[in-house]
Amino acid sequence: MKTFFKYLFIALLALTSLTAVAQDPNERGNLPNYYQQKLHFGCALSVNRTNFFIDRVEHFERLDSIRWVNSYPKSGFNLAIVSEITLHKYVTFRFLPTLSFAERSLDFFYVAGKDSIVKTKSIESAFINFPFDFKLRSKRVKNFGAYILAGGGYSLDLSSKRKVDNTGLGVNDQIVKLKRDDFFYEGGAGAEFYLQYFKFAIEAKVSMGTLNMLQKDNTVFANAIDKLKTKVLTISITFEGGI
Repeated sequence: MKTFFKYLFIALLALTSLTAVAQDPNERGNLPNYYQQKLHFGCALSVNRTNFFIDRVEHFERLDSIRWVNSYPKSGFNLAIVSEITLHKYVTFRFLPTLSFAERSLDFFYVAGKDSIVKTKSIESAFINFPFDFKLRSKRVKNFGAYILAGGGYSLDLSSKRKVDNTGLGVNDQIVKLKRDDFFYEGGAGAEFYLQYFKFAIEAKVSMGTLNMLQKDNTVFANAIDKLKTKVLTISITFEGGI
């Protein structure tokens, strides 16, 4: 993740510099009053890669049947409404209520008698996210600008199966249960392009959950994990109106 944002920042900086050389900064571009507008509204379409940070239980090596556990991300998508208020010419406050569909899997190396097998537990989620971000914008160079953002928010998993009863089920039918509610912090960067009637932006951000999402029950899988925390990489395109 750190490497990704390092190269993204360098690319945005280089693109800004090249644009500044190529364009007359006094020449007016599209949507010349965009920075002076108090409110902007739009929509965002995104793809996500959702994964877990895993903390194994202490003395993991003493477990009878689980030898290791790994998390693997899968791709999903988001739909969001963008609401942005201008606090300063170069600072805005943004609210993006988002419907997010995500999937990830946990692989357990499981020993049953003399057999050693991998059990994969797929976890699908439908989140409603409520992120609030502060956005620092660069000076516009005609029809191009760049920005960084930071913030946080609340996440609600509509597909949480925290109340499912695993009692009496075989290992093939047992699920890894997650809690419904989470809080997260996030940061990212993006590039903005001002067209004749709207602004188009490309953005990348990383979100990190703060709460332990594992719903403990007395299954062999849940007993092997101490904490599960969510991490998400999101690549978005946004469209916002202006004059």
